[in-house]
Amino acid sequence: VQLQASGGGLVQAGGSLRLSCTASGRTIRSYSVGWFRQAPGKERDVVAAIHKNTITTYYVDSVKGRFTISRDNAKNTVYLQMNNLKPEDTAVYYCAADTSYSGCLNGYLKHWGEGTLVTVSS
Repeated sequence: VQLQASGGGLVQAGGSLRLSCTASGRTIRSYSVGWFRQAPGKERDVVAAIHKNTITTYYVDSVKGRFTISRDNAKNTVYLQMNNLKPEDTAVYYCAADTSYSGCLNGYLKHWGEGTLVTVSS
């Protein structure tokens, strides 16, 4: 499966963005999907994940209550709705997929998309 992340951009603090991760080649319904981010000089970390069962989700503490991960299997797309953005959310955001949900939590996923840059100004 090939993944394409989109939706990044420049936004002021307190604003919102919605990232999309669109799959091609295979249906995304067979995969659990994670969103990761990497800020300059930092390691890439998981932000949110959604199981292929569409019910189980995970959020890192710093984004709980602000970010929402969802999926639309009919559109072969997973979304990350980001509200009340903060300057510390600035990073390159990546989506990744694997048949294993645990991979979404530990970063070991088979399929990765190109990143999309999110910049939050103060």
